[in-house]
Amino acid sequence: MAFLLVVIYIAFIGLGVPDSLIGSAWPAIHSQMNIPVEAVSILTFIISGCTVLSSMFSAGILNKLGTAKVTAFSTAMTAAALLGFSFAPSFWFMIPLAVILGLGAGAIDSGLNNYVALHFKASHMNFLHCFYGVGVSLSPYLMSQALSNAGWRIGYRYAFYVQAAITLLLIVSVPQWKKSSSAEQTEDECCVSLTLLQMAKMSEVRLVWVIMLATNAIEYACGVWGSTYLVTEKGFETKHGALALTVYYIGMSVGRFVSGLFSDKISTWKRIGIGAAILAPAIVIMLLPLPGVVCVAGLFLIGLGNGSIYPNMIHLTPHNFGKEVSQSIMGSQIAFAYIGVMLAPPAVSLISRLFGIGVYPVLLAVLYVIMVVALRCFVNRLNRQDKYNTDV
Repeated sequence: MAFLLVVIYIAFIGLGVPDSLIGSAWPAIHSQMNIPVEAVSILTFIISGCTVLSSMFSAGILNKLGTAKVTAFSTAMTAAALLGFSFAPSFWFMIPLAVILGLGAGAIDSGLNNYVALHFKASHMNFLHCFYGVGVSLSPYLMSQALSNAGWRIGYRYAFYVQAAITLLLIVSVPQWKKSSSAEQTEDECCVSLTLLQMAKMSEVRLVWVIMLATNAIEYACGVWGSTYLVTEKGFETKHGALALTVYYIGMSVGRFVSGLFSDKISTWKRIGIGAAILAPAIVIMLLPLPGVVCVAGLFLIGLGNGSIYPNMIHLTPHNFGKEVSQSIMGSQIAFAYIGVMLAPPAVSLISRLFGIGVYPVLLAVLYVIMVVALRCFVNRLNRQDKYNTDV
């Protein structure tokens, strides 16, 4: 089981590798191909949209083939897409590759998150999402090395080599997944696939969808627009705005690490509550006309508080809804999380064009209120059904 856990940690690195690659490579790509800067939004929207579809409808395939095979195959899909990007002669060739990349990512995310929620403690769920951060951080480094020497295509090949190595490890590890008797038992139990309509009729599921959408919308609204807000509204230099964004991601990583560290001493629901409580003063800091350096502290606190909510909600899925249907609901949760990823940045862009970037903190506050209200309603429903367990 220890070897399998190591494999899953490495697989989470692979999940993060493609996510930040296009952002770091795009300045070179659009310049070389002579295409508008804004065209990157088409690719990122396609990738996120296909991830949503893959997550939403992954339960049937995962229940039939098992997490090990689906994860290995899907990682191979993402590796093939990265290799394809490195040879793409034009922007239009990148569009089908973006489809492959998104479909592969959604299946990996849904399968691994549900498997870890079923088999491992909450600490591992939090630490695994820290390892996702390793993958997200690795890609820009590899791309920067390639851009200084050989160009963006070589950067994509570097990422492909990493992803191909992870694919090979996953293929080799497939027998290890089968050897776990507990894994086999749970795989057999989790064989009920719910349709989207069936899940939509469950009020508890709808509330979780809202929570996942809101927490991820906050995460990506800060990640995409936090630096721009500081530069435009607080007078930061561009390089200092980028550094502040690094502080935000550090806060997110610290939040997940600390949450995992105290998972044996503080229950999952209490850790979610602590995260939401930390978010409140952070949002207030962003709303008030305070100096820029204080807003940087606010971004750090947003990352610290919000960072642990997503992995802990993911981990609670089998406890909240039952192991039999956890894979279906897990896939739908992740799909709505990616809907938040898709919608938040363009929503900030639209609102900023209409009212100015100064209203950016107001959008964060609205998302926070939506998330907290949904959390409160969800806990109340669990209490009425005697499913709320503060010992989990």
